[in-house]
Amino acid sequence: MLRIAFASTDRTHVDLHFGGAERLVIFDVAPGRADLIGVAEFVKAENLGTDVRAGLAGTVEDKVLAKLDFVQGCAAVYAASIGTSSIRRLMALGIQPIIVDSGHEILDLLNEVSLALVYGGLPWVDRAKANARPDDVSPQRIEADSRRLLASADELD
Repeated sequence: MLRIAFASTDRTHVDLHFGGAERLVIFDVAPGRADLIGVAEFVKAENLGTDVRAGLAGTVEDKVLAKLDFVQGCAAVYAASIGTSSIRRLMALGIQPIIVDSGHEILDLLNEVSLALVYGGLPWVDRAKANARPDDVSPQRIEADSRRLLASADELD
């Protein structure tokens, strides 16, 4: 099972920049199943520009710090865009940053991960599986928000 985060306004589509995201949702993904286990709302981040932003990492003004805390333990974060500083910080935590087109459906991405858990084909999923420990993922989930996913290529028909 892998824990995956998505930057999303509606829990259905990836449509936010990671650093400026006002909402992140986290799913536990296993072959054939995804459970919503967390949703976090963040205060709208003010864009200070690159001149002012330098040196804010780890300070009160660091808009990414709370997001990094929330996604701790995730194998990947999907977002419509991710800045280079956030990419470095995510990778330092062992989290794969993944940029997708804005509006990409989360269900499609969950199915892609579900199938990769069975058949391989996504290098980051293979790495995450190899590095996963049984105690990495807690069984908690938000009731009534479980999704049946594809677990076999035969189900694609």
